[in-house]
Amino acid sequence: MNTFTRFSSAALSALILHGLASLSMGETYSIAATVNGKPITSKEVRDAVEAQEQMIRMTVRDSDEAQRRLSDLHERALDALIERQLVLSEFDKMGGSIKPEYIEDEIKRIIIESFGGDREKFIVELAKTGMTLKKFRELQEKLIIVQVMKQQHMRGLTPPTPAEVTAFYNKNSDKFRDKDFVKISTITIPKYPVGGDASATVESQKKIAEEVRTKISGGGDFTQLAKTYSQDSHAGLGGEWDWIERSQMDKKVAETAFSLKTGAISKVIDVGSSYMVILCVAKRPGPEVSIDKVRPDIEKIIKAEKGREAINGWLISLARKSTIQPERVRSTFMTRIGREIE
Repeated sequence: MNTFTRFSSAALSALILHGLASLSMGETYSIAATVNGKPITSKEVRDAVEAQEQMIRMTVRDSDEAQRRLSDLHERALDALIERQLVLSEFDKMGGSIKPEYIEDEIKRIIIESFGGDREKFIVELAKTGMTLKKFRELQEKLIIVQVMKQQHMRGLTPPTPAEVTAFYNKNSDKFRDKDFVKISTITIPKYPVGGDASATVESQKKIAEEVRTKISGGGDFTQLAKTYSQDSHAGLGGEWDWIERSQMDKKVAETAFSLKTGAISKVIDVGSSYMVILCVAKRPGPEVSIDKVRPDIEKIIKAEKGREAINGWLISLARKSTIQPERVRSTFMTRIGREIE
């Protein structure tokens, strides 16, 4: 029997944000996929989303980050369950086990960091979500197993070399400027409209965003289209924003806006809970920051990229020696993992 050793609180913190768990109560539902003969039901997928939504809302205090994670959760729920089952199957083959006290330590950490050490407050909040402490504990165990297994395959990675840091800096030098400002206009289409069409879906909302962009490309007036279709705080102004510094913007919005030429419009981009079209009105770039000042940040980015590549390569190897059905689901899963390695 193989028992893994204790790992860092920082690593455990990541578990809350990336794991998924089923709250299936044993009812019979349609099968979404099977991994090595173990079924993943449609209810498990729904429950996985609901369970993780609850955990994100309980533990992620930054609203923008929470929305981004919730959006990613909806789009990748089945893939995440397949990934989890592949890892858990491998863990079982190894005869692995997780000490109960590690799970309790993680729950204590959550109570301290998210609830000020107030266990009763945590229990009350848990009850509001409909999740029992037992289910929460089971979820933590699965998350810990998955994270530990992933960490095993990130050991021994070579640290970023000076050449890699320089290459990254040169390729992304426009992102390392001090006091970059941009003036933009946006059209925001929510994925889940509040008080709107009850039949609206993520797909239908994206189609609306694509149609609006097509109208703009065909000569439509951005301001009028923003007033008609956009659903954000800038809609009444025709989508217009005041000058804003890069560091104050959502990362994806900033990267898209600063990559555009003045007067250009973006493709429809996914920004968490919404789809967005951006018009770059003007840019006011600041001075470049020296490579020495941003070297630690670049090293962290490169290290994270290497870690993702190592984990995804391992997941592909697990998938290749496993049976994932139906083939359509297997193909989609393999394509996504392969694309993330590229």
